[in-house]
Amino acid sequence: MPSNDARNLLQCAVPAAAAGVVAVAVSGVVAGGKGALGAAVGTALAILFMGIGLYVLQRTAKTLPQLFQAMGLMLYTAQLLLLLIFVALFKDTSFFNAKTFAVGLVVATVVWMAAQARAHMKAKIFYIDPDSEKSEKPEKTGSSS
Repeated sequence: MPSNDARNLLQCAVPAAAAGVVAVAVSGVVAGGKGALGAAVGTALAILFMGIGLYVLQRTAKTLPQLFQAMGLMLYTAQLLLLLIFVALFKDTSFFNAKTFAVGLVVATVVWMAAQARAHMKAKIFYIDPDSEKSEKPEKTGSSS
């Protein structure tokens, strides 16, 4: 993974993990050990899904740039639907607290999306290719007056 991609992943994963730690601590105080476990599983699942999504989106941007916007919209919709499916699947579990699972999942997802938007706004993205000026310069055509 190139350094810029790794930097984007890091700028998104660290705030989401920090929010997850807060969610785990609050859930542990409110709902005990099962609550902390539920929030931890929800946070880990959100970070995993969003990380895979960011990786797929960056690969699409490099290989098929014309599909980038459509792929981004489809990817975020699919991620949110998959996360909703996981919340529905684990709503009656006895392994951990399902409500804190959902809270951890939602908190980590929202923080990830906000951090991703911030990282994109702060990124220095070239609008032109600086190496293209060094290559062949087009000949002037038409009148010069």
